[in-house]
Amino acid sequence: MLFRQKSEMVTAESALPGRTDQSMTVPEQHFVLGAPLIGPWPDGTQTAVFGLGCFWGAERKFWETNGVFSTAVGYAGGFTPNATYEEACSGRTGHAEVVLVAFDPAMVSYEQLLKVFWESHDPTQGMRQGNDMGTQYRSAIYTTDPAQMAIVEASRDRFQAGLSAAGYGEITTEVAPLTEFFYAEPYHQQYLAKNPNGYCGIGGTGVSCPIGLHT
Repeated sequence: MLFRQKSEMVTAESALPGRTDQSMTVPEQHFVLGAPLIGPWPDGTQTAVFGLGCFWGAERKFWETNGVFSTAVGYAGGFTPNATYEEACSGRTGHAEVVLVAFDPAMVSYEQLLKVFWESHDPTQGMRQGNDMGTQYRSAIYTTDPAQMAIVEASRDRFQAGLSAAGYGEITTEVAPLTEFFYAEPYHQQYLAKNPNGYCGIGGTGVSCPIGLHT
């Protein structure tokens, strides 16, 4: 019963009200990369937003990727402004746990980041990721410019072909333009760097996502 309740998206009308006049205070610098967590970043820096289950392990995947300037964890895709972790985990905000990735496109392409995204989790599981259950753990991509949408759709189609050949079902990843990203609490930022033995619930399917094979 509890999983069913937490696996059903809340409506805007029934979502928690949150707080419009109070944003989260976050550290000035990335614990690993030393870069600012909040822009402005260097000229040419682009951003991407991904949800692939618990954001602790998801963030580590991206800060370990060459060409990534900064990362931060937070909430997106829902209705509650400046939600807290407890509110997001209640299933009553509509938000997914996500990672904001600031990257240098001269060093790593958006398509390469999508490869990290697809291969680091199972995007066929709906409102869960492994043992982590609820709408906040859904697979999601929130695009930050129109060009990203076309790249996502092509990448998703190629990865679906690989998943289907390996016996997996249909991709359930939510894909939508980003409306707003809300930073999570300071202790969540770069959590696994601060707590090396901390929980990481994400895991891939073993299926490779090809890149550079546009049709």
